Amino acid sequence: MSDFLKSPLSGYAACFTIIFIWSFWIIISRLAAKSPLTVYDLAAMRYGFSAIVSLPFVMYFKPWRSLSLTRIMSLSFLLGPVYILTVFSGFSYAPAAHGGIFMNGLLPIFTILIGILFFSAELDPIKIMGAVVILCCAGVLGTTSQGLDLSQSWVGDICFAIGGAFFAVYVTLSRRWAIKTVEILFCGSIVNVVVYFPIWYFLLPSGFSSAESSDIILQSVYQGLLPNLVGLILIAHAARTIGSDSTSAIMAIVPATAAILGVWLLDEYLGMISWLAILGLTGGLLVMTLPKRHNIKKH
Repeated sequence: MSDFLKSPLSGYAACFTIIFIWSFWIIISRLAAKSPLTVYDLAAMRYGFSAIVSLPFVMYFKPWRSLSLTRIMSLSFLLGPVYILTVFSGFSYAPAAHGGIFMNGLLPIFTILIGILFFSAELDPIKIMGAVVILCCAGVLGTTSQGLDLSQSWVGDICFAIGGAFFAVYVTLSRRWAIKTVEILFCGSIVNVVVYFPIWYFLLPSGFSSAESSDIILQSVYQGLLPNLVGLILIAHAARTIGSDSTSAIMAIVPATAAILGVWLLDEYLGMISWLAILGLTGGLLVMTLPKRHNIKKH
């Protein structure tokens, strides 16, 4: 089992699991935008529920002993209220499909740029080409399924793009710093709930009193457990085992997965152009994730 967890196969398995978690998260977050719950409530439920689950593990393993203050502050900020409130705000201004396009579609491009600008990563034209193909195909999916009207949704689209940039940095640092599971629980949940909860409770508007109990339960469990705990852990594991570029590329398939789930679960229709875009997106994904062949020098 330990050999499997260290292998690239486990990284790919983690990525394809998180694709479904994020695809459903986009839909559930869009539903929340139509409920009385405010974006501040969603963030409170996200950090509150995940902190309850994380606290026993954090208290037992005490991850703060192995983390520098710089890393604690960096990880907590990247996974904190600024990031998640920006993304949640995007769902108030733009359709759910745009979240997949501008957050997931831009993710591989952001990851490549971060590596080149800040970590002197090698410029790989083939991976850049694959990232551009992924972005273009994701945009076609949004255009043909939901209508990519930027004049009506540009505020939300910018929010999603900012969220994608935050997450690209997190994916990159997950590999660079070899972030452990308990460190994610500590920074992503415990630190953020301590900082955010008092601010939300005393200062920010809330719609809890007028929200249905079913909405509160759904958002608390899904937001707090799956994306904020399971998702972040799987992403960090994937980045360590298959690399941040490949992880970001696989995450960019979320728009296609969401579209297919819509056909399967909601009886939505996809035309030929949409299916061709999904095929093209898959090709771009393969370009970015297949290992490079190194020439063997003869001595």
